[in-house]
Amino acid sequence: MRPILLLLFVLSAAGAQTVATNRPPVTAGPAAAGPVGGTNALAIDAVELEFRQLVAADARALEEVEQWVNLGPGGAALRKRMDERFAEVRRAYEHFLRRHPAHARARVAFGNFLNESADEDAAKLQWEQALAIAPNDAEVWNNLANFFGHRGPVKKAFEYYAKAVELAPREATYYQNFATTVFLFRKDAREFYQISEDEVFDRAMQLYRKALEIEPDNYELAVDLAQSYYSIKPSRIPEAVAAWNYTLKLAPDDLQRERAHLHLARFKIRTGLFEEARRHLNVITNAFNEPVRVRVLRDLEAREKKAGQTGKGALPVPFN
Repeated sequence: MRPILLLLFVLSAAGAQTVATNRPPVTAGPAAAGPVGGTNALAIDAVELEFRQLVAADARALEEVEQWVNLGPGGAALRKRMDERFAEVRRAYEHFLRRHPAHARARVAFGNFLNESADEDAAKLQWEQALAIAPNDAEVWNNLANFFGHRGPVKKAFEYYAKAVELAPREATYYQNFATTVFLFRKDAREFYQISEDEVFDRAMQLYRKALEIEPDNYELAVDLAQSYYSIKPSRIPEAVAAWNYTLKLAPDDLQRERAHLHLARFKIRTGLFEEARRHLNVITNAFNEPVRVRVLRDLEAREKKAGQTGKGALPVPFN
């Protein structure tokens, strides 16, 4: 079972018109982490088959809702239609779990479904019940950590992510989620770990790098790491340049490669490497990137002018 990536504030409790689409499918495995109501292989196979059919129905429902959302129109009618479709799947999970209450993977899957259908509190309950059945399931620790990262207490999220990476030390998504939460909630991290803000940045970057070490070709992860350098003060420009050079290498298309060049230009401007920054800007040809290129070029020209007036090169400055 692949883990859920942390998505902050994807759905509102008031009935959002979008659903997350990166939810992992539940894969084959033991029929349950505890008794399932039968002791022979045929009974276990029947339960497993029913579970797989349930997960497939879950996936179909989410796909249908996504299609409805994309087609529109929205409003109360769409919300009603979504609720009715989700209710069908919810009843199917509840019926299954009444007969197989110790089926940990079903509780995890049901929690994932509830989370994606904007019922986070009910999802938390299912994950907690799954954790009681299967306390060494790293995915459950990660999912509950995501919940605490959304709803609080954030410090509990740190504890749960730490347990997730302890149980599954080769799962990059858990490190990425952990890093994101530490980075976003720096005050809580300072208090929880009793460290300085600079050390909080160190910890978050270490977690991001660990995730990238596990999945070195993960472009989105590399971008997350590189983007983080905009918020770090004092600026760590050599590290930022190295991070954006890495994303440049992984970029899947010309549009994303150009965006990496734009970021490299911004950081190099701040170290006085004006000619290098200009070379990065000169490769930009895509119209989607043109507005940003123009803004960065103006910044470059202004800083070149200022440096020429003072007779000194530019000093590193933080991003605003």
